[in-house]
Amino acid sequence: MRRLTTVQIAVAALLAASPAFAYEADQQASLPDVAGRSGATAVADVVVTANRSAQPVERVGASVTILTHAAIENAQTPVVSELLVQTPGVSYNRNGGVGTSAGVSIRGAESHHTVVIIDGVKLNDPSSTQGGFNFGNLLVGDTSRIEVLRGAQSTLWGSQAIGGVVNIVTAEPSSAFEGNASAEAGSHGTTYFRGAVGGANDRVSWRLAANRYDTDGYSAYALGSEDDGYTNTSLSGRLNVKLADDVSLDLRSVWSDGQNDFDGWGVDSREYSKTRELVAYAGLNFGLFEGRLQNRIGYAQTTTDRDNYNPDNKLQTLTFDAKGENRRWEYQGTFAFSDNLNTTFGIESERSEMRTRSPSDWSINPAYVKGNADLDSAYAQIQWTAIEGLTLTGGLRYDDHAQYGDNLLGQVAAAWTPNGGDTLLRASWGQGFRAPGLYELYSEYGNLTLAAEEFDAWELSVQQKLFDRASVTLTYFNREADNEIRYNGCSTGSTDPLCKVNGVDRWGYYANALKTEAKGVEFSTAIQLTDALSVTANYTWTDAQMASGDNKGKHLSRRPEHMGNLMADYRWANGFKTGLAVRYSGETFNNDANTVVMDDYTLVDLRLAYPVSDQVELYGRVENLFDEEYQTAKDYGTAGRGVFGGVRVKF
Repeated sequence: MRRLTTVQIAVAALLAASPAFAYEADQQASLPDVAGRSGATAVADVVVTANRSAQPVERVGASVTILTHAAIENAQTPVVSELLVQTPGVSYNRNGGVGTSAGVSIRGAESHHTVVIIDGVKLNDPSSTQGGFNFGNLLVGDTSRIEVLRGAQSTLWGSQAIGGVVNIVTAEPSSAFEGNASAEAGSHGTTYFRGAVGGANDRVSWRLAANRYDTDGYSAYALGSEDDGYTNTSLSGRLNVKLADDVSLDLRSVWSDGQNDFDGWGVDSREYSKTRELVAYAGLNFGLFEGRLQNRIGYAQTTTDRDNYNPDNKLQTLTFDAKGENRRWEYQGTFAFSDNLNTTFGIESERSEMRTRSPSDWSINPAYVKGNADLDSAYAQIQWTAIEGLTLTGGLRYDDHAQYGDNLLGQVAAAWTPNGGDTLLRASWGQGFRAPGLYELYSEYGNLTLAAEEFDAWELSVQQKLFDRASVTLTYFNREADNEIRYNGCSTGSTDPLCKVNGVDRWGYYANALKTEAKGVEFSTAIQLTDALSVTANYTWTDAQMASGDNKGKHLSRRPEHMGNLMADYRWANGFKTGLAVRYSGETFNNDANTVVMDDYTLVDLRLAYPVSDQVELYGRVENLFDEEYQTAKDYGTAGRGVFGGVRVKF
């Protein structure tokens, strides 16, 4: 109680003096549509993720939060997961400091039920636990925009899009030659350097960016004493060449190389991990029928290579060796029948491969465990503005999985502005189907008898604008899952036949957990109190629990029931900006039986920035102002108070 009172007093005082954080619209930015062309609508007013092409936000029937370039810069954090948890319905857990394994959960779904997209390329690592995406290595870098689309989105984005989709867009040039650079330093021996250059003319658009992050860190084991550091070097590039009036070639790539220290189970250790990730895309965009039919033919490849080491081993320091790869051919088209009726459709062919092994002093060079899967898909979605202000969306997806056969998914949504735009009503329903991942099937914890996961999700939402100064949004969501896959541990002397492989005991295996349910309410508001002062806030209640089995009625692990954010931004007459962010995360459980409790916590951050000129800005922040002790995963360390400062330059 004393801690909350202190926070409340601090919040009230800072709001009175200089509040500071808001998601702002970047009116100067533009957004690429499916054919790689630039849209004219302001970037805060359009959504790409919902329809795989740029759509006005009032036509989108699902809940979405847009983090513009201004919002990302205001936040100052170099870590994408820290940005995402400031949005409604999003939580995360991390096994230590920056660079360690991290998962993001949307509306109480598993972290591997979140699809992550970078510049149109869907990411996941088939060799990782349950085939999900590790947010631990994802830094802001050259990101200019992030869309967080909540709810089941499998029709357009595939089987993993159960909780939602995170769409990350890197910056595009807007002048003949331009660039930017930034440098910051702070607590835990942290430094972060970023730089980018690019240019555009009538025929060619290009951009190159590089980033370097270093930190001495802190102990990944909560009770440990030795620091666990992290380094990351990343490069990104994009090139668009206009071959003809309505034909263009699109090339994009992102590469990163990271190394993070981590600790053993409940003990300090000198172990470390190396992760190399590559995202590559090549596409041809062309229009037909006077631009009414826009087409994209593309090839995308993602590769993740991970190695763990323990220098204290006597014979074999390599303790884990894994590589996951996705190769995807795709065609996507959009056809405008009229201003009020359009469709998005496409086909995809994907091959996923993984290999993994766990060497040790007693098994120096074990054979790789390997697996692969082929998935062919087709999808179509129609969007119809039936009457002024009412947009209806319906879609189907057909998947042909090499091991799990055929499956058909559906999705419908509606968006209605009954009074000319002050009120926006949304409703959506969607299905999900996820075949077991390669790691769940073929790894040392694999289970070839697994059934596919199936989901149904729906939501209702109302958004109301007030006096041209504020907006309020209230959303109810519900999701039901059958055959959800979870890890099942094996106890010593277990008679479970799946606890042995070829007569050898193992630690555990993946199993279908029958049913889970999640329902909840999201509330958010944005208020422009004065021309200089704006405030945003959100609160999410999530009831995510097991719906069958021995733990029926128990909360799903590491999913807080209550979450909230308060952010404000004040711009002084001389351009000086001050900022405040308060994040609350409620009590969670670290195990399915709900016997291990992790306390709730409140974090307060302060930010400031001063524009020295139109080209140079100084900035700084204090993270975890009150030095709160907390955990997102049991017995894993988190950062105390940290102070950081830097400079941004653009030309």
